[in-house]
Amino acid sequence: MKKLLAVVLVALVAVTACTAKKEAPAAKDARPTIRLITDATGIDDKSFNAAAWRGILAFYGDTWDNQTNRGKLYDVVTCQTQDKYIPNLKQASDEGYDLICVTGFTFADALGEVSKLYPDQKYMIVDVDWVSSPNVMQFSFAEHQGSYLVGVAAALKAVSDGIATPKFGFIGGVPGAVITKFEIGYIMGIKSVLPKAEIVDYYANDWGKPELAKAQAKNWFDSGVFCIYSAAGGTGNGTIAQAKEYRSQGKNVWAIGVDSDQYEEGIYADGKSAVLTSMLKRVETSTQYALNAVKDGSFASKVVVLDMKADGIGFSERNSELGAENIAKINAVKKDIMDGKITVHATYKEALAANAVPAGLGAKDN
Repeated sequence: MKKLLAVVLVALVAVTACTAKKEAPAAKDARPTIRLITDATGIDDKSFNAAAWRGILAFYGDTWDNQTNRGKLYDVVTCQTQDKYIPNLKQASDEGYDLICVTGFTFADALGEVSKLYPDQKYMIVDVDWVSSPNVMQFSFAEHQGSYLVGVAAALKAVSDGIATPKFGFIGGVPGAVITKFEIGYIMGIKSVLPKAEIVDYYANDWGKPELAKAQAKNWFDSGVFCIYSAAGGTGNGTIAQAKEYRSQGKNVWAIGVDSDQYEEGIYADGKSAVLTSMLKRVETSTQYALNAVKDGSFASKVVVLDMKADGIGFSERNSELGAENIAKINAVKKDIMDGKITVHATYKEALAANAVPAGLGAKDN
């Protein structure tokens, strides 16, 4: 009898187990995954890489202070040296991310090599338009247009401040076609207001050495340079640091930010920033564009140009010391560029031929 009862109980348990409502498995997040791979300056460069990262955060509904999906849907790897580019690209490709993003033209050769080894992997690169692999989406910006605007801003501020013979400086990171667009546009903008303005330039040949830019900025400010524009990644933070130091001492010198709005980095007193304006290169637009393309199935090998008309380029109006009148004039120039009334050259060769910039600059077209 006991054995019969035991058999009945076991049967009832089995029936109950089979008929109990099963919990539905958790739905897989349908959003694509991405790994961002940067150079040594990382996402804390407060400029170029930071902008790419902000775009990724925005796509997933996260913020800089609340990166909930990091490690699940997106992450970042920083390459301390260029010999790590290929190994990190291969590792990310082996790990099966839906999209791999690299930022900057220094990644072009590595990406060109690795993308051919993984034909089914989707990649994107910013600041490049010459990688021909069929699985790479490329993004380029009209940096020369935005740089023209901040050049106009620097010159107008010098006029407003009554500087008789102002000098202007440009600090670049690694010379090449992309950084040339920054320098040429900046100089053309200055000379559109002050045709006889003196220009000096310097290339640090590094994206992550702010001490080099700081030392050069000090020398230039001491010699009478009024404003310095840096397109040098983390290196350019040294320019802002020196401008902050000197403005806190009452010296009338300025830095111009790049890529991101660097107003906050220039704050040296309550409501006072040494960053007159910033050339806004909306790199975040590119990462969101590519992620949306992967999500909706429209990803393709193509070059996406984010110019002023596409709202890929602009300037910051945040610093009140730039002045409302000057801001209005700059916006008028912006409209003229978009309307085709002002042509901003993108190469040193074109600008020299048009007698728009001086000879002897450190700019290179390749």
